[in-house]
Amino acid sequence: MMTRDIATQIFTILKQPDRKYLTQEDFKPVLRELLVTHPGLEFLQGTPEFQERYAETVIYRIFYYMNRSGNGQLTLRELKRGNLIAAMQHADEEEDINKVLRYFSYEHFYVIYCKFWELDTDHDFLIDKENLIRYGNHALTYRIVDRIFSQIPRKFTSMVEGKMGYEDFVFFMLSEEDKSSEPSLEYWFKCIDLDGNGILTPNEMQFFYEEQLHRMECMAQEPVLFEDILCQMIDMIAPENESYFTLRDLKGNKLSGNVFNILFNLNKFMAFETRDPFLIRQEREEPTLTEWDRFAHREYIRLSMEEEAEDASNGSGDVWDESLEAPF
Repeated sequence: MMTRDIATQIFTILKQPDRKYLTQEDFKPVLRELLVTHPGLEFLQGTPEFQERYAETVIYRIFYYMNRSGNGQLTLRELKRGNLIAAMQHADEEEDINKVLRYFSYEHFYVIYCKFWELDTDHDFLIDKENLIRYGNHALTYRIVDRIFSQIPRKFTSMVEGKMGYEDFVFFMLSEEDKSSEPSLEYWFKCIDLDGNGILTPNEMQFFYEEQLHRMECMAQEPVLFEDILCQMIDMIAPENESYFTLRDLKGNKLSGNVFNILFNLNKFMAFETRDPFLIRQEREEPTLTEWDRFAHREYIRLSMEEEAEDASNGSGDVWDESLEAPF
């Protein structure tokens, strides 16, 4: 009951008087306040651009998970249903911002932003198909990238023909790296559902899998035929009707994310086939972490090590000096 009252209060304080919902804009004062007062974000005070990017990223993450209608208008009902209030209270009490895994972690922002910066080669803050194909070490198929750029799963906010902006990329990346979350399942379901009729048929799945098969052959790997894969997926998901998958079938199953990896992400498909024992052990030891949390943690360590190596070769002791200035 307590949280509900707080939710209503926060909603009333933040929203514009003439509206019945919150927009991204309404959250900016909250983030400004956090950046000024939180001890874990003090080190950003000399870099206003980074502060701005951090604030944007947090807001995009909030809307990705909470605004389930995807219309950019967060209702009181959505606010109460989600975990934002608990995350805000956590951020309030916790000095280490990176321990606030929901929305506010600086490390999570850093991983998302570095990925974007890496792909946006001309640094115009826009990404095209050729840039996105390089994501995750060329993990994705051309067919799935085409679907993303057809804006079927989500309309781009970039307003530039054939390009995704930073917000679009955040939505893509959160969906790509945690395929067990509901927003992610909805995103990829729309991609695979070619005729938009709300079911995934074997034909639709085969259309995407063909490219995976071709890539396996190119890499001289033992190809797994679609018929075998389909049986494996049906066993995994146990759909109500074995001739197609519905979103409901997928949402009720912990393994659903693997279906999408099988269809369009070769690296993750291979990792799933080999069942990396290290990852399995990690999952058992930290069952509360999401796939996204694990991914972001691994990536942050990798980026930090790269940065240290770079600093060593530049003979520079100041972390901000070289690498972090680069994005601006």
